Amino acid sequence: MTTPSFLDSIGSQLDWQREVYKDLHRDPEVSFDEHKIADRIAAELTVLGLDVSRIGEIGRVAVIENAEGPTVLARADIDALPVTEDTGLDFASEVDGVMHACGHDMHAAALLGAVRLLNENRDAWSGTYIALFQPAEENAAGAKAMIDDGLTSKIPAPDVALAQHVMPMPAGKIYTSAGPVMSAGDSVKITVFGRGAHGSMPHLSVDTVVLAAAIVLRLQTIVSRETEPGEFVVVTVGASNAGPKSNIIPDRAELLLNVRTYDTAVRKRVIASIERIVRGECEAAGTPKEPTFEYFDQFPLTVNSEAVNDTITEAVQEATPATASDRGLSYESFPCGSGIRSRS
Repeated sequence: MTTPSFLDSIGSQLDWQREVYKDLHRDPEVSFDEHKIADRIAAELTVLGLDVSRIGEIGRVAVIENAEGPTVLARADIDALPVTEDTGLDFASEVDGVMHACGHDMHAAALLGAVRLLNENRDAWSGTYIALFQPAEENAAGAKAMIDDGLTSKIPAPDVALAQHVMPMPAGKIYTSAGPVMSAGDSVKITVFGRGAHGSMPHLSVDTVVLAAAIVLRLQTIVSRETEPGEFVVVTVGASNAGPKSNIIPDRAELLLNVRTYDTAVRKRVIASIERIVRGECEAAGTPKEPTFEYFDQFPLTVNSEAVNDTITEAVQEATPATASDRGLSYESFPCGSGIRSRS
């Protein structure tokens, strides 16, 4: 597939693409509930004269076959987060407690724009282009649902799979990088068990609120005291939940953690440290029952092929000079290991 010269005229479709983005942003849906956005995407693809396949309950795929050439799969995620928007934008979310806070509305709009450009300028390229719109990225289940429904047998086998991401970088820049670019992610639900009692009789309890607080503080030492300077590790406690009443000491507490790493050996060590610390604090507190660990929303490390990255980088560098003068667009290399996966 060659770098398309028609990118010079991309401005002619920006008004349409901008409105698609705003519409998607106004009406977000959380993982596995993206029925309206999937239907909107299918409608836009159908207007272009493309056949749209439903894979899984929500996933949508369109294939453009355009003579001989490589087969490229481009993927966009489409789900939003359970976050209340307070941006003041005129196209802010109209759904209470739900927002496209991770940029998946932009991913979807960008892929629709690419499909439209390629479909309307078939004389500028050759090959097969697969546009895949994936639900439920945020809980790591959407891709699996599409694969379980036979994705690999329902589309041509791609030579390369691509995705673009909104990242915390300066606007107007396109970044590429070989190697690890987005971290592995693991979420874990930890439940610790104590002995409940009335708040006036703490001596009869094994206080899980105090225990959970001790665990949260001790977990901070994984990064500050167990991780070599220069290694990338994030350990975040996103939620700590225990009893419902001020004068009752609860018999259990739950912690929700998120872990980010760039190295499989480091990941293994960090998870072992989490479990060691939790068990150690439980033993120190004298808990009557072992803690439990439930791992979920697990994402593998994203590692870009050096050869593919070189090809993409060359194409981007070739395309951006023609567009830089009127849109302020430019290319820069993305520093390896400096980005964090934009997922919850």
